[in-house]
Amino acid sequence: MAPPVSLADESLFYGAVLAIYLFSPLSVFSLLFVTVPYGKHYRAGWGPSIPSPISWFLMESPTLWLSLLLLPFGKHRYNPIALSILSLFFLHYINRTLIYPLRLSRFGISGGRSGLPISIVAMAFGFNLFNAYIQIRSITHYTEYGGRAWTCGIWTASRVAIGVGIFFWGMAVNVRSDLSLLRLKAEGSGAYKIPRGGWFELVSCPNYMGEVAEWLGWAVVAWSPAAFGFALFTAANLVPRARSHHKWYLDKFGEDYPRSRKAVVPYIF
Repeated sequence: MAPPVSLADESLFYGAVLAIYLFSPLSVFSLLFVTVPYGKHYRAGWGPSIPSPISWFLMESPTLWLSLLLLPFGKHRYNPIALSILSLFFLHYINRTLIYPLRLSRFGISGGRSGLPISIVAMAFGFNLFNAYIQIRSITHYTEYGGRAWTCGIWTASRVAIGVGIFFWGMAVNVRSDLSLLRLKAEGSGAYKIPRGGWFELVSCPNYMGEVAEWLGWAVVAWSPAAFGFALFTAANLVPRARSHHKWYLDKFGEDYPRSRKAVVPYIF
């Protein structure tokens, strides 16, 4: 028997999905004027810093624990399609919540300018709480898996295969690029150097390129307004940050920085 859904939950869910679409252009506009102050762009005035490993664990954790809390209340909680889509979501966030903080600790990247201001951690925690609710309720309750998007034979199989391929390509680029940056920073004893090799030869931020690709691929698989809203919001946050990173590299390294590189989209932007 499917768990009942209240009108309050339904209103909350559809209002939250609408909100993520409204937040995306607002995010782009605000990030044109304010660069989030962590990493390369760290600056005082945003509250005390929390060591990076703890920060990443705390702010990304709702994607795991809230998802597990909500899963039993979805009418599709046993549906293999829903669980397959959810497994991709978990795969990304197991890496980001558990593995990535361990790598930060392993490479000695923790406090000081490597830490994250508590205000940023709090905002990221709030967004992940909000987004985890949207995505899990969408996957496990509000998406109908008997419609044309899921029963149209070749179209469904092709769409899912393409989406899964994009997701895993993006995740591989994201994880490898993050690891390259961690190694480079550790080798330089915390000092920044010009990244070389792989996708870094084409863009300044292949880690962001990979993450945007991940969620685009995931949205193609999930095929829901909630998933596409998350992919849009991810791009709205990471593309402007990539632009800020690219400008930072150019300002810091001057003529030594490869002029052929773009910020996040090879040959384009």
